[in-house]
Amino acid sequence: MKTKIFCDIADFETIKFFYNKSIVDGFTTNPSLMRLAGAKNYRDYSLKILKICKKKPISFEVFADNLKDMLKQAYEINSWGKNVYVKIPVVNSKGEFTGSVIKELSDKGIKLNITAVYTFEQSQRIYNKLNKKTKSIISIFAGRMADRGKDPLPIFKKSISLTKKNKNIEILWASTREAYNYTQAKQINCDIITMPPKVINQINSFGKSFKSMTLDTVKSFLVDSKKSRFSL
Repeated sequence: MKTKIFCDIADFETIKFFYNKSIVDGFTTNPSLMRLAGAKNYRDYSLKILKICKKKPISFEVFADNLKDMLKQAYEINSWGKNVYVKIPVVNSKGEFTGSVIKELSDKGIKLNITAVYTFEQSQRIYNKLNKKTKSIISIFAGRMADRGKDPLPIFKKSISLTKKNKNIEILWASTREAYNYTQAKQINCDIITMPPKVINQINSFGKSFKSMTLDTVKSFLVDSKKSRFSL
């Protein structure tokens, strides 16, 4: 089974660069990445991206905090293209489960990416609301778990076991921190991993011998020492 690689970015030029790269199967964005990319008008900027990303799947997230407005934004985002997944947080800022939003949209055949997931219980609740005939993604934040000293693998394994019988529902490894996370995702048969451009570029060096890495490291130390004109 192949673990698909998505690029986690909203920068227009970076998406343009990676869109034709065979290593990248799709893209994920979020409001924070959109802000970082300099987006002023959410709709206009997203449509600009979609002029480049015409076929590969891409997720755009709602930014409303109440369920009624989430639905309104979700229908709007869904109208932007057939390759668009509507990203819905598992809860709002008040901690209210977005299950009713997930169910309504999924039942209408709208592709969803449910985000900010940290527990298997959340995966279960999401899974129970999803229409099994509609393509959906459950995004589990591995890196942020690891940042807090929590091993994300058990949650991934249980979630993957939950969804493995349904080809329409995929588990995504989110908040990737390093290239080795891709190896971990493959080892547990995770459907998708999304990662920043820097980490995608690191994957291209997979297979490099440790001997050559030692030489490269020592050479970089030497170059920096000479540039700094160190002496004792």
